[in-house]
Amino acid sequence: MTRMISRRIFFSLNASVGRPRLKTRFLLLTVISVIQLFGCATHPGAIVPRGDDEIMACGQLFHTGTSVVLWTDPGGYDAYRVERRFVPYDRASWAATTQDLKSINTPNRYGIRDAVLTPEQIERVRGGGWDLPLLQSKIDQLVYHYDVDGTSRGCFKTLQDGRGLSVHFMIDLDGTIYQTLDLKEKAWHATIANSRSIGIEIANRGAYATPNLLKQWYADGSDGRTRIMIPPSLGDGGERKRSFIGRPIRDGIVRGEIQGQKLVQYDFTAEQYDALIKLTATLCTIFPKIPCDYPRDEHGRLITHKLPDAELATYHGLLGHYHIQSNKQDPGPAFQWERVIDGSRSLLEK
Repeated sequence: MTRMISRRIFFSLNASVGRPRLKTRFLLLTVISVIQLFGCATHPGAIVPRGDDEIMACGQLFHTGTSVVLWTDPGGYDAYRVERRFVPYDRASWAATTQDLKSINTPNRYGIRDAVLTPEQIERVRGGGWDLPLLQSKIDQLVYHYDVDGTSRGCFKTLQDGRGLSVHFMIDLDGTIYQTLDLKEKAWHATIANSRSIGIEIANRGAYATPNLLKQWYADGSDGRTRIMIPPSLGDGGERKRSFIGRPIRDGIVRGEIQGQKLVQYDFTAEQYDALIKLTATLCTIFPKIPCDYPRDEHGRLITHKLPDAELATYHGLLGHYHIQSNKQDPGPAFQWERVIDGSRSLLEK
């Protein structure tokens, strides 16, 4: 069939240009060879390799332009598993978990997006029957978190092994994005927003009233530059870029106010911002009900406290965790909303 199509293309083009020159014939034969090459890839048993920058929604892959590790990839973090990831294997099972850890009371770390589905839709999707148009009609919020653990490996350990929670994406210090679940799943990351949102945990030690809890992780060199110092007890931290030296994009402590409380925090890395911008632009493209903007007051300024329930119920767009829960401060006062918004919009315009 491929050869028949190729011949038809060749002869129709040949006829349309009369007697093409040798260069034109060579170009046409090159096109035919490409068609034949891709035709061979449809043979049963042919390997169709995944690239290194795709995320997954409803089983479909979407390019981001930055490094992504899926839960199906070597070294990925799989939130579909019921066993704990970072304990000895003979104590990792769900049965052993129920004996060792009373805080986890269900083998699942995720669920169905039931709060935004009709009973008929729940029956349709409960066996995995999501399609992309249905998901696109339900997702209208994107929630940013900092993970407090400081690394994505530590974050997944806390979520999977310690708390029985989940998040769709984690962004490590070196900018590597980890996706732990298909976006059709309801990750357990932001309470009342879970059914309609996508969650992103960005590796960062967090924000506090005083800098005392940050001293173990950050050091200022003689050159005035700040470096992230992963404690020796955590080993290499799990970063995939082995030569990576983590530095906040801004040196020194950043001060600001969240939920009416004055806080200090170190900024995220340049690699994290770059990855987050590309991921945000990708998600705003896949999900047209997510406008690329954050909550603003009547003067157009960023709101830095929890949104009233009625306002949150009708809000579409990007959110911090603190916009959803009054007891949260993430992604913190150091998070540069304008950098993320401007960078993402620039990509969307292209």
